[in-house]
Amino acid sequence: MRPRFSVIVPVYNGAATIERALGSVAAQTYPPAEIVVVDDGSTDSSAEVVARHLGPIRLLRQENQGVSVARNRGAAEATGDWLAFLDADDVYLPDRLKWHADWIADDPSLDFLTGDQEYRQPDGTLLRTHMINNAAGRMLLEKADGAIRVLMDRGREFRAFVAAHFGDTHTLTLPRETFLELGGYPVGRAVCEDVSLLIRLLAHSRRVGVITRPMAAYYLYPTSATRRDPVRAQQETVAALTSLRTALGAANADIRAGLDDAIASARFDEAVALLRSGRRRDALRAIWPSFTERPGLASARQVLAVWRGLSSTA
Repeated sequence: MRPRFSVIVPVYNGAATIERALGSVAAQTYPPAEIVVVDDGSTDSSAEVVARHLGPIRLLRQENQGVSVARNRGAAEATGDWLAFLDADDVYLPDRLKWHADWIADDPSLDFLTGDQEYRQPDGTLLRTHMINNAAGRMLLEKADGAIRVLMDRGREFRAFVAAHFGDTHTLTLPRETFLELGGYPVGRAVCEDVSLLIRLLAHSRRVGVITRPMAAYYLYPTSATRRDPVRAQQETVAALTSLRTALGAANADIRAGLDDAIASARFDEAVALLRSGRRRDALRAIWPSFTERPGLASARQVLAVWRGLSSTA
């Protein structure tokens, strides 16, 4: 049985890009059952642009409450049995839904699916693809050996994916029932809400389908939260990841080890961001918990790297 997709598109003051995003969904070689656009309190003409768009679109409107609330509402009111997500300033590539639909039809026991994606500048210039530039991605590309499909199994592949996932919200496909059971995206976080859902989803799963071709294009804008204030973004990432430790206390060892790897990496990125902003002592304080929690050669090297950064900027 082939899946019925609901594509959830939150938008907040996205009149300049929402038409392009919706056009990429309308152009899919496997059309969705519906596109649910959630206008999160826009003050521009986003709703008017959506209303002009042809196709199976449902427009929901709410006061501004953030992207997680918007995505969760769209999922709650969706009628499809599988969910896919797209932000208003990004696009799907033409076979994004078809590749997942075909695989779900062949193997309905898959817990969820993801895949590669492109990173592009606002003018459309391709910067890179994700899997080849990511440790977990390279592991699976080698395993796939040129195939478009590769199965990610529990074990070291899950650990690597938790530590440094590839793809993103735009390449994620999961059953609506699973999304609702997990509680959807966490509310109240400016960054990392997608990673939080992905890690909890992985802890809930055994078999994950991965498409090794780019499925979506993610546009990097200078006004994004991570670029406007990189220190705060990294601090919030650390906070979001560490908060998952309690929720994942009963998860298998690979998931918990992957989460610890992700936290250590986020702490290092926070320390680097602090060094670049001239906050030298704060940088050392940020990285030190990595050593006290997991003393060993890897954490010692991270602390030493930050210390050397302190020395070179003194």
